[in-house]
Amino acid sequence: MTADATVTIGLLHPGEMGSSIGAGARASAVRVIWASDERSDATCTRAEADGFEDVAWLNAIVNQSQIIVSVCPPEFATEVASEVHALGFRGTYVDANAIAPMTSRDIAKIVARNGGNYVDGGIIGPPARQLGTTRMYLSGDSAPFVSQFFDKGDLEVICIDGGAGAASALKMAYAAWTKGTSALLANIHALALAEGVHDDLMNEWRQSQIELIKRSDEGLSSAAMKAWRFVAEMDEIASTFAGNGLPDGFHTAAADVYRRLADFKGHSNAPGGVELAQYLLRRS
Repeated sequence: MTADATVTIGLLHPGEMGSSIGAGARASAVRVIWASDERSDATCTRAEADGFEDVAWLNAIVNQSQIIVSVCPPEFATEVASEVHALGFRGTYVDANAIAPMTSRDIAKIVARNGGNYVDGGIIGPPARQLGTTRMYLSGDSAPFVSQFFDKGDLEVICIDGGAGAASALKMAYAAWTKGTSALLANIHALALAEGVHDDLMNEWRQSQIELIKRSDEGLSSAAMKAWRFVAEMDEIASTFAGNGLPDGFHTAAADVYRRLADFKGHSNAPGGVELAQYLLRRS
């Protein structure tokens, strides 16, 4: 398919990830609009750099867009969808947030009330600024229609079967491992430190689990800087497990770990390893 240059995509809340998604549409010569009302200076700078057109208000996005893409913290996904559809949007709504499939299906019902089309999305990878790093999975009847508008940029778009909830379920399963195990690893460091066996554990890992040494230092520092964003995502993952009759306590605990690390928001050099473990213990 070839993207229609007359189509306008409305991008909600272009943070680091969202703006990179919008940049993918701009690379396909699509008009991308956003609303600067109550947005930060940093967001305004990103949006301008990526060539998005500022229409100031949410109702202007609703009135001018054929497709709206929501990329926001997961705890606000339902509220944002409700705001958009309270303004009468009847186009194609793409929720690309890290939400449980049950949450996605609830949002699909909100979209359907206005006769709109719903596309479920799940993003895996960092902000899409380099080819081959980031994939946006889409599910739903209108997924192929949406995918054509992102076919020229650094973002890879993959349509999967399963309807509303499928793309979100894939995202939840993926992040359950990547982000969930980072929280577990941080907690293990804290436990070993509290019991006085941290050095012994590190020596054993150097012999039998060498990959955990590198992940402890580099990976946990990165996770700590993003912890404030991961709390709600862990809650959504826990809901996904519970909704399928599976134990959810692991990711409920992971949310608590990240909640204790949320103060590292905005820190460019958050600690990892033993220093992070010491911080976790102080917050107990």
